[in-house]
Amino acid sequence: MAEAPDRLETSGSASIGGGLAIAAAIVAFGFLGSRLLGILRTVAIANAFGSSPELAAYNVAFRIPDLIFQVLAGATLGSAFIPVFARTFQRDGSAKAWALANNVLTIVTVATATLCLAAFVAAPWLVPWTAPGLGTDLGRHAELTDKAVSLTRLMLISPLLFAMSGMVTGILNGRQRFLLSALAPMLYNLAIIAGAVFLSGRWGVEGLAVGVIGGAALHFLVQVPGLLREGMRIRPRLDINDASTREVGKLMGPRAIGLAAAQLNFFITTYFASKIDSSAINNLTFAWTIAILPLGLFGMAIATAVFPRLAEHIAGDNLVAMTATISRVARVIMFTTIPAALGLALVARPAATLLLQRGEFGAADTAVVSSALVYYCIAIVPLAGIEIHSRGFYALGDTRTPVGLTVFAVGVNLLLSALLWFEHGVEGLAFSLAVSAWLEWTLLYVLYARRTGTDPWDDLWPVARITLCGAIMTAVVGAALLLFQGATGGQFNALLIAGGAAASGAAVFAGCALWFRIPEMDEIVARLRSRLAREGSFSPGKDRVTTHELEQPAIRLRLIEERPHAIRAIANDVRANVHHGAHAFRIEGHTEVEAARRVLRLRVRWHGIQSTGGYGYGVRRPVRTVTRSLPTVLP
Repeated sequence: MAEAPDRLETSGSASIGGGLAIAAAIVAFGFLGSRLLGILRTVAIANAFGSSPELAAYNVAFRIPDLIFQVLAGATLGSAFIPVFARTFQRDGSAKAWALANNVLTIVTVATATLCLAAFVAAPWLVPWTAPGLGTDLGRHAELTDKAVSLTRLMLISPLLFAMSGMVTGILNGRQRFLLSALAPMLYNLAIIAGAVFLSGRWGVEGLAVGVIGGAALHFLVQVPGLLREGMRIRPRLDINDASTREVGKLMGPRAIGLAAAQLNFFITTYFASKIDSSAINNLTFAWTIAILPLGLFGMAIATAVFPRLAEHIAGDNLVAMTATISRVARVIMFTTIPAALGLALVARPAATLLLQRGEFGAADTAVVSSALVYYCIAIVPLAGIEIHSRGFYALGDTRTPVGLTVFAVGVNLLLSALLWFEHGVEGLAFSLAVSAWLEWTLLYVLYARRTGTDPWDDLWPVARITLCGAIMTAVVGAALLLFQGATGGQFNALLIAGGAAASGAAVFAGCALWFRIPEMDEIVARLRSRLAREGSFSPGKDRVTTHELEQPAIRLRLIEERPHAIRAIANDVRANVHHGAHAFRIEGHTEVEAARRVLRLRVRWHGIQSTGGYGYGVRRPVRTVTRSLPTVLP
């Protein structure tokens, strides 16, 4: 990853600019590529198998291998390894950090291999418990269960490869290197697509399983060059008495329980779906795959990119910077996921038609998938919020709180699923997950605010304004879609309706955000203006304004006269990103040229505002006004 450009180094910076913006962009690229390929994977699978019972056996078989990977590699990567690795690298040097990495990699690999072997032996007993109703409505329960057992045993190779690959991802992310880790999931999906397209005709669903194994191998191999480039040499090392390794284990324990609990949500869904009919497991899987596209692109991508920065803040004992960063990032996540979730719910039927209804996948299955998708969309926003606020606890070394809430949410999902599956089918199961997600996020945020001293109003008021924009968008687009009821049949009609609704929805939301002065929208506009205005020939870096240029009087004058938009963008960055304690800087000046002059003098006036993590929100309070000098200017 490229070096981060100059930025303002202040204790309260909540920036997602500079290096973090690049990291977020790379991770977003990876998530976007992975999710889009995931959609293509879903399209290929639906085309080849529809909602066949054999595909249900494959989806059941996927659960146990995925559980093993998530509990071990996922636990160490997400919450335990990265903070300890980052702190060790910062405080003790690279030698001890690489020793820690080799030690944890060895332990995770050995533990995963042991669990895979145990699961291989116990598969005939575990798989029937996972889906007790598999194939019962067709009289093929024994046949499909045996197929699920054999597929489970075959795919148990993949968690071993993912365990090593997941640790490599954690090491690279801990060093804030994201590119290869972003490419890895794409290769994984491409391998499964190849299995569906080229192997399913000859081998059936076993071809998909082979694609999973090949994809897991590619996921690992593509990241190894980055590991070597960082200076790590993979050497087996097994020292359970190492202090840093024991710290990773201490952090990993509760998180492993939490991830296991989260995976139980999928087991709960699979368990009750198998009792509905032979296609319910597949249709819920298809609906979930579509629903997590905005979640992965916005919530997971940004939260993944920001986590190493949060760990660095805590390693430097900078709680103010960590909370400011989380508040800023949470608002960006809400700004993207709220309209995405509402928009996807509006076009659930044409989206499902466009993506799935071809080959072996019929209109009846499309109707079921779209119904479940609407309820899954309710869960997108809270799941995105959980992604960022849980990482705040992990950065603080507190894994117990988010884990406890995850266990509670699983209990709620289990209770609601048991009550709703028989009468409401797949819609009841999707709704149960959504309700449990909202409860989990609500309690998680309340405890996070208490732990960090964050004023909830500073975060909730911005979200309320974004939600209002989303509600207006929903009302306008929903009314327009009423004119096209019954016209979603066929790929071309679905494409027109989904595409038109997406474009018009984006336009309405953007207009509302501008009208209500949503700062995230203002920042987007400022950056677009800045980019359009960067046409001066005097700048060595034509697409940016550097601190070196600002220090030269002749260039300053030309910047003021020729590129005021660019300077205004810098002013917005300063206002958004420069923090001091519980206050935020705000540029004074009503015109772009005036703002430019004030920025170029490297002096701003700052006023106390209610929010510590943003700008433009909250009730401004009259406080003393002082003048402070800025050490540098954002590019």
